[in-house]
Amino acid sequence: MTESFALLLTVYSGDRPDHVRAAFASAVSGQTRRPDQVVLVQDGPVPEELAKCLAELRTTSAADVVFVELESNQGLGLALDAGLAASRHDIVARMDADDISMPHRFEVQLPLVEGGADLIGAGLLEFGSGLDDVLGSRIPPQRPSDIARYARLHDPFNHPTVVYRRSAVLAVGGYGDVPLMEDYWLFARMIANGARVGNVPEPLVYYRVGEGAYERRGGRGLLRSELRLQRELLRHGFISRPQYLRNVAVRGGYRLVPTWLRRSVYRRFVAPYGARLNARGRG
Repeated sequence: MTESFALLLTVYSGDRPDHVRAAFASAVSGQTRRPDQVVLVQDGPVPEELAKCLAELRTTSAADVVFVELESNQGLGLALDAGLAASRHDIVARMDADDISMPHRFEVQLPLVEGGADLIGAGLLEFGSGLDDVLGSRIPPQRPSDIARYARLHDPFNHPTVVYRRSAVLAVGGYGDVPLMEDYWLFARMIANGARVGNVPEPLVYYRVGEGAYERRGGRGLLRSELRLQRELLRHGFISRPQYLRNVAVRGGYRLVPTWLRRSVYRRFVAPYGARLNARGRG
């Protein structure tokens, strides 16, 4: 039995109007199974051109749009919590404002949530100048046991691909305010709370890798967020003390290495790790 669902998309001042239009169209009118509601969150003031874009999308959308305007920039986690509060439906699909959903994305993912899952992610393809410029892929672990094990060191879901039960997210307190790590923090708590999770290994989203993408995965600011996340994971018993020390060394060190090395490590070891787990499970 099919259920209605909402699409949750946040926009902030740094987003480009052309990217937002493309992302919105791919996840609404471009889907073989369209969302019944779009929750569009504006996270703080935006430039005039972007404001006009959002107004246009609200009036021309093929699905009903609920617009949530935050007076100041709250950050992704709090903006998503505001969007979840505005959703009329328990099933919610995430979408970033500069990515592209493949046309059959929701047709593939929704039946899995309707069939009993609380959280379903998918693989993605990283692209550069256009969809024909594919730079790499991220294939996540598929089996719940592999997801739980992987989550002790890495985020086990590609956040822009997830579809989840709003009730399961709210049961652990929502995203919360762990800047730059809000999705990992949420997914770890959901797993610890017994949420039924899974991943579709098939790429269902094109993920835009713009200028500075790998630079943003490093630096002292992200290191501080990383250390805060690891302290929270330890405090809540999600990881052990030895795992905490390993994560600080491995993940913390990753934030401080030069960008060229971070790019190489990510593409060679981190991104394909889920695919290796899936292959091992089929062997």
